[in-house]
Amino acid sequence: MNICKKCGAEFEIFDKDLEFYKKIDSPAPTFCPLCRLKRRMMFRNERHLYSRKCDLCNKDFLAIYDKNAGFPVYCYDCWWSHEWDARKYAAEYDPNLPFFEQLKTLFDKVPHLGIVISYCENSEYANYTNYSKNCYLAFGCHESEDSYYGWRMHNGLACVDCTQTDRGKYCYECVDCNDGYELFFSQDCENCTDSYFLYDCKSCQDCMFSTGLRNKKNYIFNKKYTPEEYKTEKAKFDFGSNKGLSEAKEKFKKFLLEYPRRALFIVNSENSFGDHIINSKDVRFGFNVKDIYEGAYLESCNELKDAMDSCFCGWPAELNYEGISAGCVNSYNVKFTSTSWTCVNVEYSESCHHSKDLFGCYGLRHKDSYCILNKQYEPAEYLALKKKIIEDMKARKEYGEFFPAELSPFAYNEAVVFDYHPLTREEALNQGFSWKEPNPKDYLPQTFEVPDKINDVSDSITKEILACEKCGKNYKIVAHELLFYRKFNLPIPRNCFDCRHQSRMNNRSSQNLYERKCDKCGTAIKSVYANSRPEKVYCEGCYLKEVY
Repeated sequence: MNICKKCGAEFEIFDKDLEFYKKIDSPAPTFCPLCRLKRRMMFRNERHLYSRKCDLCNKDFLAIYDKNAGFPVYCYDCWWSHEWDARKYAAEYDPNLPFFEQLKTLFDKVPHLGIVISYCENSEYANYTNYSKNCYLAFGCHESEDSYYGWRMHNGLACVDCTQTDRGKYCYECVDCNDGYELFFSQDCENCTDSYFLYDCKSCQDCMFSTGLRNKKNYIFNKKYTPEEYKTEKAKFDFGSNKGLSEAKEKFKKFLLEYPRRALFIVNSENSFGDHIINSKDVRFGFNVKDIYEGAYLESCNELKDAMDSCFCGWPAELNYEGISAGCVNSYNVKFTSTSWTCVNVEYSESCHHSKDLFGCYGLRHKDSYCILNKQYEPAEYLALKKKIIEDMKARKEYGEFFPAELSPFAYNEAVVFDYHPLTREEALNQGFSWKEPNPKDYLPQTFEVPDKINDVSDSITKEILACEKCGKNYKIVAHELLFYRKFNLPIPRNCFDCRHQSRMNNRSSQNLYERKCDKCGTAIKSVYANSRPEKVYCEGCYLKEVY
């Protein structure tokens, strides 16, 4: 067993891990998997946007860095333009200084990309989003249209307050659902339509308050009704009332405890363990991954081969290690790197794209190569100096570790790590992370009383400032959002977008695996549900017998 240098917990390094480290010529890590994950996730801010000016063209725009960032920040058009060259910030390597200290100096000089969007139309209030149109406060989305307040809503149309959905149309408050149509308040569902409050259902239509259904129609609380009976029973629920909807949520929550859940959500995968693993082989400790071949300690990755300790990577990529949003889109051999796409042989770099053979660089684009600290070398010089730096880093016990969390420009409660592993201010500071204090201007008292029923809400609500019932933060209702609620008879949300997002994240499975026994047959299993949880948990065999 190994002892984590960060938290002091014991962790195991497996033989397969050692084989991988040998392949990429890297020392074994000194942080446990969870601390490694937190450290990486400190380097991605998705949902916190600030109004500021571009430091090149001086226009106002929304950015992931506030005006006090301490380094230049460019708008999307300026950053990707040829009006500046990141190589002009080049620095000489100093063997007398720690390498991470030199990286920090470089990172604070080179202009940062203020917002990560591409090929979007009328979607200024978005980030890590591409090929989308008319999206508002949509993050990590791909090819979506007319969608709001969501995270990783892909290929969707008019989806609101959804998390990790694909090919959804007119969906609301859905989590980990695919191919839904007019699907509301549901989770882990596939190809379901005209339904409310479903969990792990497939190919269902006109169903409510049910779990584990397959190819069913007109079910309520897992009970079959005739079409006429279903229509009569459905009318008894007033989802257009905030009071009625709150009662429905509580009923569904209690109902789910009566039925079993699968220990791990693994579909069409071989020799893999984790949760939400699809079409993959030889995956260990993988969560929310698809089309992976040989990987470990992965979160939200697609089309990845031979990789470890990676988040939001792939599409496709090979030989990734210790990266977040790096090793993406036809990348190969990218290590210890953040937010870099279409790269080959890149280490300890950030925001580098369409480049190769980089070490310790920031902001290089347009096919730059053989650079160290943004200075370009001849190939032989580059390889010799890179070897020298790695030797120096190993002597200081720096090499083989991701960037220290102190290098992140984001506070703990700004970065995506907060979505997965929320901490209080005191907990974050005690663990050595920074914290961003809230802006008092965002917490004005609400003077407007929101009607209980959507039918009683007038257009004037779009001019009101509302306050979240949970955290007190202010939020507004925009016109298109109001039209959606009216169309589908849904009440005005009483919580801000951040709290709604966190509530959905809390409903997803954890990134931990626990030893427990199947509640049906007693077989020893691994599960994302700890023994202390109230859910009934079945092994895969018992669960499939239950639902088929």
